Amino acid sequence: MQLDTVRAVVTGGASGLGFAVAQYLVANGGQVALFDVNAERGATAVAELGAGRAHFFRTDVADEGAVAANMQAARAAMGGLNAVINCAGILGSGRVLGKEGPMPLDTFSRTVMVNLVGSFNVAKAAAALMQENGPGEDGERGVIVNTASVAAFEGQIGQAAYAASKGGVIGMTLPMAREFARIGVRVMTIAPGVFHTPMVDGMPEAVYQSLCAQVPYPSRLGRPEEFAETVGFILRTRYLNGETIRIDGAIRMQPK
Repeated sequence: MQLDTVRAVVTGGASGLGFAVAQYLVANGGQVALFDVNAERGATAVAELGAGRAHFFRTDVADEGAVAANMQAARAAMGGLNAVINCAGILGSGRVLGKEGPMPLDTFSRTVMVNLVGSFNVAKAAAALMQENGPGEDGERGVIVNTASVAAFEGQIGQAAYAASKGGVIGMTLPMAREFARIGVRVMTIAPGVFHTPMVDGMPEAVYQSLCAQVPYPSRLGRPEEFAETVGFILRTRYLNGETIRIDGAIRMQPK
């Protein structure tokens, strides 16, 4: 897929990794539809990206009806839909047995609902529309890129909910890719390590430097544009399918 032909829905697209992906795609000639729950940030993002190249749809990825309707609207706004990048997610941190007692089930359920069920919900709605596209080279009709985390492999204490949700994203990658092969839609997942996003902006300097020191090489946090470039690599490379790519500077997370 050539990047200037990309018509992509980017969930969590108003900030962080999602916004970096949107910036990258627009800079390379594509169009994006940002799905996010924050309307104010969404409007700001569209203004920065350019109203002719970007569109915003306030969307809770866990809402089946809203996702289906907004996917249709996004396709109409962009004049097509051939890519989805799932970046929407929440941390859902907390110990299973905390100082105040066991984790409320709602905390675990909400994390799984947004990170895993939300990714599934968006992917299925997108694939239902992508199958109507005309086939390109190798019969390709679309690409779905999900976002997991290295926590899926080395979840730390306090990450049981988050690690479970991201592990589920990795687990559905291959079976979904196998199923969508018949319609020419590829499915890939990226598992980022510790990236510099707005979540770390308020972090104490000592904690920030400690995080950087845990990364073997290069010893720093990942840059959002590096994540975006990985998305671009996946979109351009048709033989990538059904796999999870770690982008983490060789970090392996410690228990805590």
